[in-house]
Amino acid sequence: MTIDTSKLQAFAPLFYLVWSDDLLTQKEFETLHTFITAQTWLSQKEQEYLLHKIDVANPPSRETLHTWYKELQEIIRRHPNSHSLYDIALALSHNNEHIKALATAFKKIEIDLGILGEEFISNFKLNEDTFTSKSQTNTNFEVAKLTTFLDGAQTPIINKVKEVLSRPEFTYETSTDVDIYQETVYEWCKTLAKENFGNMAYPKEYGGGENIEDYFAIMETLSYHDLSLVIKFGVQFGLWGMSVHSLGTAKHHEKYLKDIGSLKLPGCFAMTETHHGSNVKGLETTATYDHKTKIFTIQTPNKNAQKEYIGNAAVHGQMATVFAKLIIDEVDYGVNAFIVPIRDEKGNTIKGVTIGDCGHKMGLNGVDNGTLSFDNVVIPKEDMLDRFASVNEQGQFESPIASDNRRFFTMLGTLVGGRIGIPRSALAAAKSGLTIAIKYADQRRQFGPEGGSEIPILNYRIHQRRLLPHLAKTYAIHFGLQYLTNRFTTRTEAQMQEIEALAAGMKAYSTWSTTAVLQECREACGGKGYLSENRIDALKNDSEIYTTFEGDNTVLMQLVAKNRLSEFRKSFGEMNSLGLLNYVFENAKTALAEKNPITTRNTDETHLLDSEFHLKAFQYREKSIVASAANRIKKLIDKGMEPYDAFNVVQHQMLDVAEAYLERVTLEQFQQAIETVEDEAVKTALNKLAQLYALHQIENNKAWYLEQGYMEAVKTKAVRKMVNQLCWEIRPDAVALVNAFNIPDSCLAAPIAFQ
Repeated sequence: MTIDTSKLQAFAPLFYLVWSDDLLTQKEFETLHTFITAQTWLSQKEQEYLLHKIDVANPPSRETLHTWYKELQEIIRRHPNSHSLYDIALALSHNNEHIKALATAFKKIEIDLGILGEEFISNFKLNEDTFTSKSQTNTNFEVAKLTTFLDGAQTPIINKVKEVLSRPEFTYETSTDVDIYQETVYEWCKTLAKENFGNMAYPKEYGGGENIEDYFAIMETLSYHDLSLVIKFGVQFGLWGMSVHSLGTAKHHEKYLKDIGSLKLPGCFAMTETHHGSNVKGLETTATYDHKTKIFTIQTPNKNAQKEYIGNAAVHGQMATVFAKLIIDEVDYGVNAFIVPIRDEKGNTIKGVTIGDCGHKMGLNGVDNGTLSFDNVVIPKEDMLDRFASVNEQGQFESPIASDNRRFFTMLGTLVGGRIGIPRSALAAAKSGLTIAIKYADQRRQFGPEGGSEIPILNYRIHQRRLLPHLAKTYAIHFGLQYLTNRFTTRTEAQMQEIEALAAGMKAYSTWSTTAVLQECREACGGKGYLSENRIDALKNDSEIYTTFEGDNTVLMQLVAKNRLSEFRKSFGEMNSLGLLNYVFENAKTALAEKNPITTRNTDETHLLDSEFHLKAFQYREKSIVASAANRIKKLIDKGMEPYDAFNVVQHQMLDVAEAYLERVTLEQFQQAIETVEDEAVKTALNKLAQLYALHQIENNKAWYLEQGYMEAVKTKAVRKMVNQLCWEIRPDAVALVNAFNIPDSCLAAPIAFQ
């Protein structure tokens, strides 16, 4: 660029910046015009010369742009420590005194133009690491150390499960015959039972391991293999076995648990009905007690009340935990649980029981889902699971919990373990998909520089953008679910409501994430991802139902939101007028600290990567959304609307309440986990993933942050650019990060992962 004086040359990077995309916007023009005319130390002629450079009617030619680029590249090569436009301007002007005084002004113009100086400079650096064609896998930490950190105290049981899954008998079933597939899965479950995996959570006196943490780890690890196996395993030893354990008493444990844990007694969990789905309170199946004979009669009153989607029912189940309304002397005592036989030991259907097959499904065809109907099926009095409610010797209903509502939710709360096992299984499916897609992308080559060789597709920024934010979120969810598991296993009665809500939310958050991850992995692998041999189709189809069973995700998110609103109301209920004033004052302090112009426009790299900034942004969103939803509901009710209708009006906002809460918890636990890492290289790798997770979620919610005035456009643009930069920086470690999941080769089994 030919400029007469050195001081004018300092403006060169600004001109290249605004013209490099071939379009000078009105905002860019106004910003530069204001900046130039504000420099009173420039003569009128010098200002006119500079303003000519931003004349929309006379854009620079391609040749001129190329010349500018080469000259800027050379100055940056000679000054490798440059970090901002100001540094370049100073170098170009040979430390001109007038330019020296413009440090603040150049910082402001970076913000006004929505750019990061360091990212701008990185486009010119001759370091080969920045070249798409040169980027390569280069592990910067010990993979085994990260694996050990991820597995934690469950490392021994996880390794044992992986060893079992690597045996020849667990070779994938390739037959398209559903009967053969279901028998193979059943045989796999028998093998796992012999290894004492199924009874791991049961008390030791009934043959169990009395270790719920290990049980969850087993469920997650099995999910690297075949998801039909996981669900069959979970139905038998989790839903069926744990319902007997959690809802029954000693007599049931002694009679059934050993045989359930050894798979001598295959069974089902029969809750869902055709027309009631998630509405357990609305179930129509009845269990009518006759005190004279001391029996219950189980009855399905109509076709819409049949039990549906019941795992283990269509082929293998012999007994079922059946949820039905207890009727005594024509009085309805609400939903309770009963052990009901459906087949004898030879596989013959019990009289009065009708069993159907749900038929071929989108996935999980190794699981025999069926329908169950009952016509005057009788069971003895002792087969009512009576931990929370029973019929006494006088034939009267009694319960240690007086409130019908509280008893109902206490009963369901004991089954919350299923909402921990399912999201952990989904997490493993996401890890499998990402491992296949990232390892393939590291080897698959396509296109390249003119005259050069083809390069790995993982080197392309857009491919990194597709996969690496999902990898970061998967890591984040890993630590979120570890936290949930720990909360559940160390719970107190007072904590149960919050833990149930967290479990419901993490189930939704994890399974929705897995669905998105596997879709992206399938597309990112192109035609290879469409081939069944590469397993993404099975992972995708089998995990689809995860968003629906164990509670429909949308319904679960509303449950989470109601819990958060309840906690919010409790806070206000305990406040006197002074407390309320203090709450308002604290909110005002937050606004002053986090919504001042300096913070809302801060694009400094150190700030954007700061974990405290990330967590505060998540906390602010959570707090604001829940307060807004509570206020809106209150206004509607104050106007005379029924609470049920008020909640219906704000349902979309309820989902936002739940999502904001879950994202905050997940980030918080990710950050806290990183603080415990001793190995610095592992900590650095995890920290970059946490930064990517946080900034990508902020980017996804940028419209909200802009609406709230929490960030200005210049900052959300900077966040977007930093997401790109983090993807680029994580790329060399990407293969190592998925290798740290340590998925057995026999489970991964996708040819494209081993090219």
